[in-house]
Amino acid sequence: MRQWTATQGRGRDEEFTAFVDARRVRLYRTAYLLCGDAHRAEDIVQQALAKLYASWRRVRRADSVDAYARRSVVNAFIDDGSRPWRREVVGDVADDRAAPAGLSHEDADELWAALGALPPGQRRVVVLRHYWGLSVEETAADLGISPGTVKSQTSAALARLREALVPAETGGEHR
Repeated sequence: MRQWTATQGRGRDEEFTAFVDARRVRLYRTAYLLCGDAHRAEDIVQQALAKLYASWRRVRRADSVDAYARRSVVNAFIDDGSRPWRREVVGDVADDRAAPAGLSHEDADELWAALGALPPGQRRVVVLRHYWGLSVEETAADLGISPGTVKSQTSAALARLREALVPAETGGEHR
């Protein structure tokens, strides 16, 4: 994916609108992968975009507007998770998530459950490394952690996902 760049001669609103048009779907998918809920992901992206808009003049001059936007989504997810009403658990809610391409609905349910069971730090690292395709250094910079922490969190997360998704009787074969 090529880097978004500000266009000379455009107003603040036009530039911001063009950026949102180009990146909104990817930011939403990131939020969805972090929280696993379509409505909550929408709220997270709206929060992140509101903060991004408020500081757009400064942000558009940054080296990477995309990195700033990703970081805003991750921070909005962290902030959203610390709110008291997010600690409540609702029961008997139908699962309306679509199965990822190439997976049966049963396999997708297991994948979502395994991803949701990861601690938030590991989930953030997995999403940035394996969904966004960022390097260890880019992920560390986005999250404000050391590259060593990214590596250890990735290793621990993948081990947990492997344990949850690969049945013992298959002898380690992946699905």
